[in-house]
Amino acid sequence: MTLTGAAAAPFCSWLIAAYLSRTVAGLSGEDPGSKQNISRRRSRRKHRNAQGAVNGGSSLVCSYSAGPVGSLVGLCGSGLSELGSCLSFEACPEYQSASWTPFFGEGVMALRPKPLRAARRHPKTAAQGKAWAIALQPLREPPEKKKLMTKERRVVVTGMGVVSCLGHDPEIFYNNLLEGKSGITEIENFNCEDFPTRIGGEIKSLSTDGWVSPKFAKRMDKFMLYLLTAGKKAVADAGMTPEVMKELDKGKCGVLIGSALGGMQVFNDAVEALRVSYRKMNPFCVPFATTNMGSAMLAMDLGWMGPSYSISTACATSNFCILSAANHIIRGEADIMLSGGSDAAIIPIGLGGFVACRALSQRNNDPAKASRPWDQDRDGFVLGEGAGVLVLEELEHAKERGAEIYAEFLGGSSTCDAYHMTEPHPKGTGILLCIEKALSQTGVKRQDVNYVNAHATSTKAGDVQEYRALMQSFGQNPVLKMNSTKSMIGHMLGAAGAVEAIATVQAIRTGWIHPTINVEQPEKDVDMDYIVSGKKQRLNVKVALSNSFGFGGHNSSILFAPYRESTEN
Repeated sequence: MTLTGAAAAPFCSWLIAAYLSRTVAGLSGEDPGSKQNISRRRSRRKHRNAQGAVNGGSSLVCSYSAGPVGSLVGLCGSGLSELGSCLSFEACPEYQSASWTPFFGEGVMALRPKPLRAARRHPKTAAQGKAWAIALQPLREPPEKKKLMTKERRVVVTGMGVVSCLGHDPEIFYNNLLEGKSGITEIENFNCEDFPTRIGGEIKSLSTDGWVSPKFAKRMDKFMLYLLTAGKKAVADAGMTPEVMKELDKGKCGVLIGSALGGMQVFNDAVEALRVSYRKMNPFCVPFATTNMGSAMLAMDLGWMGPSYSISTACATSNFCILSAANHIIRGEADIMLSGGSDAAIIPIGLGGFVACRALSQRNNDPAKASRPWDQDRDGFVLGEGAGVLVLEELEHAKERGAEIYAEFLGGSSTCDAYHMTEPHPKGTGILLCIEKALSQTGVKRQDVNYVNAHATSTKAGDVQEYRALMQSFGQNPVLKMNSTKSMIGHMLGAAGAVEAIATVQAIRTGWIHPTINVEQPEKDVDMDYIVSGKKQRLNVKVALSNSFGFGGHNSSILFAPYRESTEN
């Protein structure tokens, strides 16, 4: 744009404004040239000039004068004041004689405007070339009013569903944990004679009758069968009968259940079929392999139209899902959320993959003692499978429908080690940060945390780093107790956090803490006064912490407590 064009733009804006003001005045029946109106305009101009001087020239000032050649010069503010001598815009004859019907439509602009008679009405101003100040300010829209939440929305647990090697009911599952019973056995679902690891927390049988449609049960991956079964059992456990379901606002009910690996068997079968021909591939192989489809299928089955998706953060998946689901409720986006995780990796490709990582125990001759967190003889974790789902619900919504409240979810935190794909940070920096953030964000006092369901997978590096971080945070609490659920069910990957959250809630409900089995020669740095081992212990849980960490350095810590009407103290 040329310099002349740059100066012309503000001039044209002023000219249009002046033109409209005169035309509208003519339509309103006022005589712009009357003495009364002239007096009013002079008074307003004096006020605006004074205001412009006070504002330091911030208002837009457009000056025009009638020179010897009848030119109009537009000046905009002090920044262009020096350009007045070199800019002249002569009024063409067509402008003087035109009968305008231009761009503002028929109506106002269709009328012939009265000629500008500034020089005649303001002879002194025009003759002297003084400025006629017009303050043009943008229209300010009223600020949008934000809806403030006047009451805190609390999140409670009202239902649970589990599928595991120790049972498919929360009561049976936790009773087996309290008895110290191991679910680790030899793998039977496929021939693994050639594998160095031949044991796992395998689910020997599961009936999906009444939970999953037969036509889908034949085609779905086991991770999805576990997810749907545990999810529907959680809904039933929460007392959501068909009559209750009809009364729910489906738009505020959601599903957030994740998976670390998704439908590995379905995907593997598709690859094998492709070796023959693409025509042999299962048409459902892609959707049934994706991690989000479990949540989607469950939402479709229930007709729930709220937030529905999945999160995949390796072995920390469930905790991330639970934390995110609770946030949906806290923000008012949902009243009920099904949340947790599911995985089914005890298949040839899953077992082989973890063997290649050198992460698995090879204690094949004694499966029940293979998973041994904090013990000096541990040689890796034991692969498990299954699903865990919790019903998270807004407190007032739960009370209104008369639901039984199992525990209250207080919140949590997540961090990243930013260190290594599979190894934890050697100083436990990310874990410690995660625990401290969880306490800070929930407002929980560290002395109130007296139970920790540890991640404790039975790996050489991971167990010690977590223990040190826990001692750094809670080591001054002499009544602190911790245990490892994985010592009896193995590592369920993306489902681990949810199943351990169920164990944590059951500890709150029953007042009993299950033991950590196989800790026969504890690490030198581990103080066994803090570890529940050998047999169950009685504990009145004040606040419970559940940890989950995953490949990629993903860390998560969530907090539960007994439900009380008031949480002021």
